[in-house]
Amino acid sequence: MGTTASTAQQTVSAGTPFEGLQGSGTMDGRHSLSVHSFQTTSLHNSKAKSIIPNKVAPVVITYNCKEEFQIHDELLKAHYTLGRLSDATPEHYLVQGRYFLVRDVTEKMDMLGTVGSCGAPNFRQVQGGLAVFGMGQPSLSGFRRVLQKLQKDGHRECVIFCLREEPVLFLRADEDFVSYTPRDKQNLHENLQGLGPGVRVESLELAIRKEIHDFAQLSENTYHVYHNIEDLQGEPHAVAIRGEDDVHVTEEVYKRPLFLQPTYRYHRLPLPEQGSPLEAQLDAFVSVLRETPSLLQLCDAHGPPPALVFSCQMGVGRTNLGMVLGTLILLRRSGITSQPEAAPTQAKPLPMEQFQLIQSFLRMVSQGRRMVEEVDRAITACAELHDLKEVVLENQKKLEGIRLESPAQGSGSRHSIWQRALRSLERYFYLILFNYYLHEQYPLAFALSFSRWLCAHPELYRLPVTLSSAGPVAPRDLIAEGSLREDDLVSPDALSTVREMDVANFRRVPRMPIYGTAQPSAKALGSILAYLTDAKRRLRKVVWVSLREEAVLECDGHTHSLQRPGPPVTPDQLETLEAQLKAHLNEPSPGKEGPPTHRFQTWLTTQEVFSQHRRTCPGLTYHRIPMPDFCAPREEDFDQLLETLWASLSKDPGTGFVFSCLSGQGRTTTAMVVAVLAFWHIQGFPDVGEEELVSVPDAKFTKGEFQVVMKVVQLLPDGHRVKKEVDAALDTVSETMTPMHYHLREIIICTYRQAKAAKEAQEMRRLQLRSLQYLERYVCLILFNGYLHLEKAGSWQRPFSTWMQEVASKAGIYEILNELGFPELESGEDQPFSRLRYRWQAQSCSLEPSAPEDLL
Repeated sequence: MGTTASTAQQTVSAGTPFEGLQGSGTMDGRHSLSVHSFQTTSLHNSKAKSIIPNKVAPVVITYNCKEEFQIHDELLKAHYTLGRLSDATPEHYLVQGRYFLVRDVTEKMDMLGTVGSCGAPNFRQVQGGLAVFGMGQPSLSGFRRVLQKLQKDGHRECVIFCLREEPVLFLRADEDFVSYTPRDKQNLHENLQGLGPGVRVESLELAIRKEIHDFAQLSENTYHVYHNIEDLQGEPHAVAIRGEDDVHVTEEVYKRPLFLQPTYRYHRLPLPEQGSPLEAQLDAFVSVLRETPSLLQLCDAHGPPPALVFSCQMGVGRTNLGMVLGTLILLRRSGITSQPEAAPTQAKPLPMEQFQLIQSFLRMVSQGRRMVEEVDRAITACAELHDLKEVVLENQKKLEGIRLESPAQGSGSRHSIWQRALRSLERYFYLILFNYYLHEQYPLAFALSFSRWLCAHPELYRLPVTLSSAGPVAPRDLIAEGSLREDDLVSPDALSTVREMDVANFRRVPRMPIYGTAQPSAKALGSILAYLTDAKRRLRKVVWVSLREEAVLECDGHTHSLQRPGPPVTPDQLETLEAQLKAHLNEPSPGKEGPPTHRFQTWLTTQEVFSQHRRTCPGLTYHRIPMPDFCAPREEDFDQLLETLWASLSKDPGTGFVFSCLSGQGRTTTAMVVAVLAFWHIQGFPDVGEEELVSVPDAKFTKGEFQVVMKVVQLLPDGHRVKKEVDAALDTVSETMTPMHYHLREIIICTYRQAKAAKEAQEMRRLQLRSLQYLERYVCLILFNGYLHLEKAGSWQRPFSTWMQEVASKAGIYEILNELGFPELESGEDQPFSRLRYRWQAQSCSLEPSAPEDLL
């Protein structure tokens, strides 16, 4: 019994849910049909040309127009799916082949008790008298009463936003129409989310309405819906459906009452139930603002602003988000936020300042504190039912409680709380970004959309949305949050150099003092330095650059690294962290006296390992430039690499450079290519031969001629030459990696092919991300070489990061990177990782807290 859902499907299953609903929002004849209604065309060996419904039955006319036949009800029934929620409930047809229709507004949801007085659950206005309102989902008659109330209160102009991303159908109930939503049988309490790329919720609602009408015709003009999914007592309910007018879609419920009120407008603005809105969703919101002169600071704008009304299912989460956005707009219009305030002698700590994300924003943006305070003020004004700041802080406390009190508690509970806290923080942060956008673009009447504005401020995408605290973290807690593991377990020696050099993947760029290697131990470092300074090579100066962004310790002769969740850290922070970890490992266990009881006998930080070898190699210099694995280097990483190379070569042109990362492959190879390009610009380019003819599969892509790459090449001055030089540098470095088959251009297309062939969804997403990260790495190397050419006359006094902001950004480079993909190989489906937001967060976002068994 209970709600153990089961479905019984008659003969042929329906197609994939939402199939055929992609594309534009216009409902043509094809879209107006339900997804499954007329799959019966395939029953007659695909000769059917069209289906012409009439009052008797659908008629099929064949291609030769010499045959026609009718599809009777029994045949039509065979191609729909039947299901029931329990053995005690009757079977009935399921919309879209799998969903039950559930009434989505109940009396207990109306926490403010406003259905009777205002017409909608949880109807409210923000504190302070601004014309911003929120409410839950009203019925048709309830919405009319809401409009009457707004008119009675003197609001002559009104903009109404429905924020629901899930399809909503309104079925007749006496003289009213009430809302129902399709629910999956496995998640009856949750609305449908993530309809898929290209699926418009309005189209889906129309398709479902057509289905319900068809189902009713097959079931004596009734359809079954659910009101109480808790105990299923008396469920389901049979609703009379005699025509399509007995079922309304959302647009009809909101727009029809507005037909005679031209100053009242309605917009569907789908927002996610959790997390922050997408840039495209905020762009849609800004488009509405642009079209509302009374909201803008225009010379001829007089009178009060329009009332802004936001609604979702309960009128809480998404409605609250919309109300905060509306409050920020009206505060900006009223000029309250623009009034200068006397700067306090000591700034009062902000409630959310404990998060490193917020502190990073405050350091980055000159007016950042003021912007955060304005958002906090808006959230407080809208906090009658939902306070976003409190949600974040409460979930953070719960997470801390689980970790400290019961670390062995089920990972499911920890994961759920961690996700809620992270998504709430992300929503809060994007409200701050939107307010930053208002500061710059509201006086300009939104000259730039939100997404284009963010591309003009790419540094904001770099801020990692993590739950990391801003204050110092004890070493014991660091180990508890991460895991200290031996490097050798994950560093394959593809070049077979361990036997000779005591380290994996040691190699040299031909005819250049540029070397690469995996992470060396103290013993391996000695072998490499002896090799570099012997009678054959005679390097007087050696600059060693470690590219690892993890804390590294040598324990009993083997290197270990701390895989810690959290944002990237600076070189100084890494060195300090390694020293703290060593001190912690050297301490006795709590409650015990005597020597430490850890499993290691000796500990050395990376700095100590190199300091020991300076005695035998006085020309050794050590640098730490942390770079993320798999990804393109950050703009500042290029700055540090070039600064290190230029400073050393200026003093001694014969300096040798060694780059190392964990395995000596990805990050090391990228840095070696950067070094080769810098050497060529400083000491002269070799002859770059004519382009070779390549006759292998995917030859175009093996040459790096991806569509997005060529778009960048067309923008750069002398772009083809710039790309050819990068390809020559890649070829030069890849000669050292032949046994590893590591060539960036080949890896891009190979990883893409692997993603397409992957059978598991998680593996497919991982490989999709990797292929785009490799593609971005290739693009950034081309951009860096373009920078070296264009800024050479000034000896690269302007850093690459500044050049990207002042020059490349204005040329639209970040907009290209925000649409990264392989359009020549796939349809125009929007992949999340194509966007900077998801790709850059993936390389710097916090990992979920480790399970207890992963800890040291």
